[in-house]
Amino acid sequence: MVSQMSFVDIFNICVFVMFTCCYSYQLFYVLVTLARKPKQLTAKANHRYAVMISARNESAVIADLLRSIRKQSYPAELIDIFVIADNCTDNTAQIARDNGAIVFERFNKDLIGKGYALDYGYKLIQEQYSDRGYEAYFVFDADNVLDENYFREMNKVYDAGAPASTSYRNSKNFDSNWISAGYGVWFMREAKYLSQSRLTLNTSCAVSGTGFFIAARVLEEAGGWKWHLLTEDIEFSTQCIISAKRISYCPTAVLYDEQPTTFRDSWNQRFRWAKGFYQVFGRYGLKLAKGIFTNPKGYRFACYDMLMTIAPGMLMTVIAVTLNLVILILALTGSMTTGSAVASSLSSVMFCILNYMLIMFMFGVLTVFTEWDNIRTTTGKKVKYMFTFPFFMITYIPIALVALFKKASWKPIKHTISVDVDEYSSSGAAK
Repeated sequence: MVSQMSFVDIFNICVFVMFTCCYSYQLFYVLVTLARKPKQLTAKANHRYAVMISARNESAVIADLLRSIRKQSYPAELIDIFVIADNCTDNTAQIARDNGAIVFERFNKDLIGKGYALDYGYKLIQEQYSDRGYEAYFVFDADNVLDENYFREMNKVYDAGAPASTSYRNSKNFDSNWISAGYGVWFMREAKYLSQSRLTLNTSCAVSGTGFFIAARVLEEAGGWKWHLLTEDIEFSTQCIISAKRISYCPTAVLYDEQPTTFRDSWNQRFRWAKGFYQVFGRYGLKLAKGIFTNPKGYRFACYDMLMTIAPGMLMTVIAVTLNLVILILALTGSMTTGSAVASSLSSVMFCILNYMLIMFMFGVLTVFTEWDNIRTTTGKKVKYMFTFPFFMITYIPIALVALFKKASWKPIKHTISVDVDEYSSSGAAK
């Protein structure tokens, strides 16, 4: 009994020490963001861009995105919009055409997912519009709405030589409920306290789902959009970092997207993300670990940072909680001597969960207060959702556990929230 409990205690201590050592640099990121402002850029020239939007049955929202692109403070003649209507059964394609987009309709029930749709669209652009000389490709989701200065600000980053860049991700429906607010806080925290710090420290960021550009030369070298894991954005980011390409970030380019409001949709989406992170880790983990020591100087820490991003850190929490629960159950059912076993295991489970929730609460409070003016809701809801954010994050534990054993597939999430484009296109954050 003593040896069994010693093993459990030692395991819990090792997990805690490992987490502290591996992820404490993100606390340094917070200090960097609070202490230093990112460098201001100016563009010497305006560049020509193609926009790729993968859309599946997005008739309720796609017009808003297209109108927000047409309202940009950037020369309209330098932006061409391509919509890949992917396996649509509604009138998404026609709405996109009516709003000035070039539409490619795709019907493929075998190769399902955003990555395949983007590759399909990119190849058709190369076949039919290569003479237009696009210098970079922007990727958006159909439910997005852009600040009016989005392209003007991102153009500065491309003009500075970035091979790819992400942007500031805000939410259209932060105040729908605790689920959408949880997403909203997480994405703002990612933009402010991860991407902005990486930008300031001149290490690499990562593209995240939507609101980014990739230089044409990068796609040409890859032979198209060749990233088809469940999290194709993280796979792309990982390959860039391994090959010593630094992904940038533009804090003044603001994008709004619609977050899930039901727990089922949220579970399905985050389950796919968790499975996708496991896939990326399995395929690229060793290469990232090698890159920490072999990549050119200036790119090695980016390998470590990305390794910590895709490493199943949540899995270690799951293992720690599960192990202690097993010990607890065995003790309560008489398979193991009770007494100190119950107390030790129960306290360890509570410590893991409460420690994680406390960290998430602190990040939530910090993010809400520093991004207060960018959150579109009442003061009461801003305060309320600071307290619900840790509960949103704790639901990742069962998701991460199930993702270990269950297969995942791409499932569409219905978007229904249409907004006043004029109101959202004049965000103070971008000015």
